[in-house]
Amino acid sequence: MEKRQITIKDIAKALAISPSTVSRSLSDHPDISRETKEMVTTYAKKHNYRPNPLATSLRTNRNKTIGVILPEMVHYFFSSVLSGIEDEAEKEGYRILVSHSRENHEREVKCVQAMLEAHVCGVLSSVAKSTSTYDHFQELADNGIPMVFFDRICKGILTDRVVVDDYNGVYSAVDYLVKSGCRRIAFYGSTSQLVISNNRRMGYEDALFKNGVAINPDFIVVCDNYHDALSMTEKLLALPEPPDAFFAVNDETAIGILNVAKKLGYRVPEEIAVCGFTNNSICELSDPTLTSVDQHGYEVGTTAMRLLLDRIRGKRSDEEIASRIIKTKLIVRDSTR
Repeated sequence: MEKRQITIKDIAKALAISPSTVSRSLSDHPDISRETKEMVTTYAKKHNYRPNPLATSLRTNRNKTIGVILPEMVHYFFSSVLSGIEDEAEKEGYRILVSHSRENHEREVKCVQAMLEAHVCGVLSSVAKSTSTYDHFQELADNGIPMVFFDRICKGILTDRVVVDDYNGVYSAVDYLVKSGCRRIAFYGSTSQLVISNNRRMGYEDALFKNGVAINPDFIVVCDNYHDALSMTEKLLALPEPPDAFFAVNDETAIGILNVAKKLGYRVPEEIAVCGFTNNSICELSDPTLTSVDQHGYEVGTTAMRLLLDRIRGKRSDEEIASRIIKTKLIVRDSTR
């Protein structure tokens, strides 16, 4: 049986360094020390390493194109992020190649393959809801392609990331609801597979706990879109002691809650308060106008792009992982007291 050819990833694991350090050492990159280069090349020769033609092609033929993988295209937050990315890229003379995973793992894998085939010089990505394995992103790393994750980060790969301060964003909103007189506050969140979902739920629970309000498990549900909010809200409002306030993981879901409450004859915000998350433009158009947490998506985009360009230009070593947290702001409107 023929022995398997070792890869850059194998060398990195054996020498306890990153795949990109191995890649740069083998290509005699000036940022890598002479000692590291000698260590890598000695090991590679000893184990008969032969470069992967595809990987070599990717490293040597990249253009000034940045790959962007979005979970959703029509979501206000992601469109705001994309605007920030595009403006920053244009300012620096880079082009953008946008791909859409539609919250699907298999499609996300295809998006990554498209980025490899396009010879992009870096990738910005927010992970799909259904993604739980990250081999496709590891393939980008193995080919020496810098990555920055934003909002929904990749738990399996240590790389630069830009996240929203989800915990404090939700904490401030729920704290405000409690201080305005609400005591039975429902929480509509996303799947616990996403780091941001868990951070938001913790913000909700801690705000209740620190204000001495009991947590009702029946009020914590997975509901993150308009249509599910219609049926879920009717169900919760039919309880003997229904919620007197709702916090929703995004504004579309909050609008669904608002519409059901009004249809059932509740007065908003006197009887039921509603708060969303994102600060979508629809917040100003709803009746009543919607209180929401501003995520500052545009700033997320510009920050992520700048981090990626710093990485592409070699301004940080592989060991210097950058993490940026974008602060949120509660925008109070007429849907809360």
